[in-house]
Amino acid sequence: MDTASPESNIRIALIGDYDPQVTAHQAIPVALEMAAEYSGLNVQGQWLATDSINAVTPLAGFDGFWCVPASPYRDMDGALRAIRFAREQRRPFLGTCGGFQHAVLEYARNVLGWSDAEHGETSPDAARALITPLACSLVEAVDSIHLVEGSLIAKAYETSEIREGYRCSYGVNPEFERELLKHELHSVGHDSAQGLRALELSDHPFFIATLFQPERAALEGILPPLVRALIEACARPKP
Repeated sequence: MDTASPESNIRIALIGDYDPQVTAHQAIPVALEMAAEYSGLNVQGQWLATDSINAVTPLAGFDGFWCVPASPYRDMDGALRAIRFAREQRRPFLGTCGGFQHAVLEYARNVLGWSDAEHGETSPDAARALITPLACSLVEAVDSIHLVEGSLIAKAYETSEIREGYRCSYGVNPEFERELLKHELHSVGHDSAQGLRALELSDHPFFIATLFQPERAALEGILPPLVRALIEACARPKP
């Protein structure tokens, strides 16, 4: 591996509440280390507990953002604040599992103006529960996903058919899906039952959210394509 210069340092904010018992949290540092070795860059992941993110948190110091699994988070507003920064400042963003769900909530509230959009896990009786229980729970499940050709995620995987693992019970409420996807947020991945499993923002250089957990591949010695793509996006000059 090449020695990275100081200019090659990549700082990734890991948005979530670290728990060493969570498989995805075990996998994330391994995935980042593998991406660093592959790219020859010095990749530094820093956990940002959601209840530590506020108006004065120095988010501008990060090159990229990864909103990680294991929600509900201790502070939903903290997570949404960091996601909003990444979206508005056009910083590379990856959301996996809980990160997918909260990327959807942030977009709905701050782009679509759905101020009443809520997560059904924490507000099950909300009039606009945008994230609700899946018809079939995907806890420790593996399934095939079809990716839209030409999408960022399909380019990262270099194929349009993949298999990935989940530990998830919540997804986008079908009642709001059509309205949610009418503008810049687009569906780029569906499972075998046509369930929405991956999203991208069309007006952003790199903003991908997946309901599955691609990071888990790192625990099997495989560099997750989306983590590699995230680091490559971070290494490009900022827009």
